[in-house]
Amino acid sequence: MAMNTRKGFRFATYKAEDITPFEKLFDIFQELITHTSGDFDEAIEWLRELDKEYELTDDEYTIDDFIEDLKAKGYIQEEFEDGGGEMGEDGEEGEGGGKGNISITAKMERIIRQRALDQIFGKLKRSGAGNHKTGKSGQGDEHTGDLREYRYGDGLEHISMTESLKNAQVNNGIGSFNLTEEDLVVEDTQYKAQMSTVLMIDISHSMILYGEDRITPAKKVAMALAELITTRYPKDTLDILVFGNDAWPIPIKDLPYLKVGPYHTNTVAGLQL
Repeated sequence: MAMNTRKGFRFATYKAEDITPFEKLFDIFQELITHTSGDFDEAIEWLRELDKEYELTDDEYTIDDFIEDLKAKGYIQEEFEDGGGEMGEDGEEGEGGGKGNISITAKMERIIRQRALDQIFGKLKRSGAGNHKTGKSGQGDEHTGDLREYRYGDGLEHISMTESLKNAQVNNGIGSFNLTEEDLVVEDTQYKAQMSTVLMIDISHSMILYGEDRITPAKKVAMALAELITTRYPKDTLDILVFGNDAWPIPIKDLPYLKVGPYHTNTVAGLQL
């Protein structure tokens, strides 16, 4: 007896994801620290304003508690001017009395790049090593399914022992078994090439012209690309150039701190570099 089944949508009351107060604020903080070019004080000031409007915190967990958690987790660090002391174990300023400046750490910089990668290339799977296929056979680690004769320099791990022993039996007979170089057969592999990428970022005034923020999306794409290349294609090289009136290279770790300056757009300088 056939059963009548109905297909359709089932609606239910939305249930927000159960996350900790720190995780909720940390997600917002990552976005703010990108927009403020790594300026911690400005990012926290914006976070406090958002807290006033949207009540992100309560008496049990405040913005100050969030800052302390950032320190404890190694996302920010406090440095003191005038040779001041470091923070003590109780969180109090040590000897020296200098004013402390808070900045993000290398760990936080990596988190920002990973976030940019997830936002832009979210569906790509990351792995420790990656290579680029060229469509040509050669030395590599991906088998093509084809066999060929042994050539000087081929690795022993690529020799097909089954086919090589079969050739030795056919060529020399079972009674007087002898394996020679002519009997060896190699499993062909896909040749993979190393790539070099150069990324140019415009930091001229045009990136904020007419009140439009173009530098933040540019930084996000750059950080995502840098994280993708360094994690999935570690054998590749990536060079990052910024240009305004002139052009100069910057390291990957400086990407979150990029700011627009009162520069003209000298693309030629970047291409010449």
